[in-house]
Amino acid sequence: MIMANFEQIFATNVFSDAEMQKRLSPATYEKLHKVIAEGGELDIAIANEIAAAMKDWAMENGATHYTHWFQPMTGVAAEKHDSFLSVQADGTVLSAFSGKKLIKGEPDASSFPSGGLRSTFEARGYTAWDPTSYVFLKANTLCIPTVFCSYSGQVLDKKTPLLRSLSALSNAAVRLLHILGKTEVTHVYAQVGAEQEYFLVDKEKAARRRDLLYTGRTLFGAKPPKTQELDDHYFGSLRPEFKRFMAELDEELWKLGIYATTEHNEAAPSQHELAPIFTEANRATDQNQLTMEIMRNVADRLGFQCLLHEKPFMHINGSGKHDNWSLSTNTGENLFKPGRDPYNNTQFLLFLAAVIKAVDEYQDLLRISVASAANDHRLGASEAPPAIVSIYLGDELSAVLDAIMRGKRFNSAARERMEIGVESVPEFAKDTSDRNRTSPFAFTGNKFEFRMVGSSQSVADPTMVLNTIMANALCEFSDKLMRSGKDKEAAARRLVRTTLLKHSRIIFNGNNYSAEWVAEAEARGLCHYRTAADAIVHFEDEKNIRLFEKHRIFTATEIRSRVDIMLENYFNVVKIEAQTMLSMTRQEILPAVYRFETDLCELIAKKRAVSLPDGHERAIAERVAAGADGLYHAANALDEAIAGCDAVRTAAEGAAYIRDTVLPAMNDVRAFADALETNVGKDAWPFPTYGELLLH
Repeated sequence: MIMANFEQIFATNVFSDAEMQKRLSPATYEKLHKVIAEGGELDIAIANEIAAAMKDWAMENGATHYTHWFQPMTGVAAEKHDSFLSVQADGTVLSAFSGKKLIKGEPDASSFPSGGLRSTFEARGYTAWDPTSYVFLKANTLCIPTVFCSYSGQVLDKKTPLLRSLSALSNAAVRLLHILGKTEVTHVYAQVGAEQEYFLVDKEKAARRRDLLYTGRTLFGAKPPKTQELDDHYFGSLRPEFKRFMAELDEELWKLGIYATTEHNEAAPSQHELAPIFTEANRATDQNQLTMEIMRNVADRLGFQCLLHEKPFMHINGSGKHDNWSLSTNTGENLFKPGRDPYNNTQFLLFLAAVIKAVDEYQDLLRISVASAANDHRLGASEAPPAIVSIYLGDELSAVLDAIMRGKRFNSAARERMEIGVESVPEFAKDTSDRNRTSPFAFTGNKFEFRMVGSSQSVADPTMVLNTIMANALCEFSDKLMRSGKDKEAAARRLVRTTLLKHSRIIFNGNNYSAEWVAEAEARGLCHYRTAADAIVHFEDEKNIRLFEKHRIFTATEIRSRVDIMLENYFNVVKIEAQTMLSMTRQEILPAVYRFETDLCELIAKKRAVSLPDGHERAIAERVAAGADGLYHAANALDEAIAGCDAVRTAAEGAAYIRDTVLPAMNDVRAFADALETNVGKDAWPFPTYGELLLH
């Protein structure tokens, strides 16, 4: 096992602020930081100096190539590698990297999703350096984080809208803080910590399953006798092979300056979690994208397959990614920190009320930001938040807000001391509220935890939505306070109360898994989009277009293109799953079942020939034959459903057809196949079972 000294290796593969300060002239270093803080352009002479310093640092550390590293709408990062090689007139070669190549690249954009923003034959796209996220080394390549846009300047990636939302949020928050007298604040940062859940399974066994190869999840699998019923995996002692994986993963992440700090077994067998320390949202998004890639690479090297799918196995918990989101000022203040007396902390209450207003008004957008075919299998199960957005605040904050709404005073309770009756264990203070692990959007002390995000998703989309809706609420608050007269404190308190009275329906501190909550949420008027196909089409609702255009995040055309991309992705993901399921049924499961039936029938015939009883063999043969017959007809029905995909005309129509026709046909096939698995001999079954994969 590698025992890394993180103090020595941390950020050694990052062109960090310390490296820039060491390698750049003071004037260039100062200009670069001014551009990062305030925006603007770098003149070519300064860009050339930065590029040369980057190239020298990269080559000293073994790099031979560079790439503009960007995040198109595919869900994975994209790279086009170019070498530093430059050919001179006399045929000799030198290393070279110019400021022009650093600032802008021109990858072929023709094969990336565009949602109709450009024709397939219009190949040109642009990548532009994002200096707010550090350049890093990966293998022998200098990776330059960039935005990605079409030839006409329209958004084709996930980073650009995130950066726009960060700017909108900062401007709105600074304006409000200035109204409240905090004129020393010049910038507000969204901070993110993305907790990442994942499964590790044996690579050789996983390779024998076409469903894992093509779709990242198992399309078949009967429930084994034991999964997570005993709760013995959660926080359990790490097995040596998993600990080795985590140690090597930590080392690679630390070299890239990623603040990986917490690792443990999750609830399901072979499921684990990694959590980082908070950092600025744009950088955190890039780092989480890298984390997922490195997880897969380290797992492959050590004989595992890392599964990041939201629901790789039925019958046990799926995997999420908790987007922990908070706001802090350039002066070091956390704007979501309630302090010892939240009732009298007007600034905190104002920002809290803005969150409540934002989430209530745009609950649909938060649901859409996590909508995918994969996440549909997880949301609403008794393991993850439902497909209904609500806010958990805990007992004390809820009591504070209730007092404000009723116009009453609130007296903060003294911190209770915990005494557990063991003399050797010291007393400790009890928190003022419990945690609600069923809530989709929970306040957890000084941040909000958005728990609906899927494990394979980028946190860019949900964070962008949170930033934008918060910016909108803060802008409205500032407008009202500017018209309120001189006593801003009293006006702010009135604004908090009226906001709570209007939007408190979004607050729910109970069990989000219960059927009663679903009924109550619908009675409250909260939106309940059960599937991605239901949710995505509302992205282009008029109120959402107005929101994004107001804050210059998207144009209406860009929003409609994203709707098409998301619906088309939903359609294609499920269609690939259906085709994989059909091929596995016809080419693997049914032939295996027929062989088992043949062996069984031969045994029955031999027993009859010598007058031995064959009743139980006949019973098994009849069950298997009935199951095979059912599976055969269910597969034919699925084949017809897949064929019907060719008739759909629009992305929305295709998504609805998949939801209403293909998915039910897939469920029927699986029901027959999983029942057969429990009746067919283990040696006859054509691929590894859940027990073999999960309890290895």
